[in-house]
Amino acid sequence: MKYFLISDNTDSATGMRLAGVEGVVVSGREEAIGALRGASDDPGIGIVLVTEKICALIEDEIEKIRTRDPECLIVGIPDRHGVGG
Repeated sequence: MKYFLISDNTDSATGMRLAGVEGVVVSGREEAIGALRGASDDPGIGIVLVTEKICALIEDEIEKIRTRDPECLIVGIPDRHGVGG
């Protein structure tokens, strides 16, 4: 079971890659949703890490996937911008 990161900035992606976590950097809602769907459909990925800014952008899609597939853990993480509310 692997981790996978969906981020909006290269700093977080680079830091996670150094820790052995692969991922993608996305720049918009549609790109983020595509990455999330791809990661949640991959049976080798068990935990999807999503930076806070992207979490807020695709919150509705995250809830759909959590409802549909309770075995896929999607976790929002703070990034270089710090913890938001």
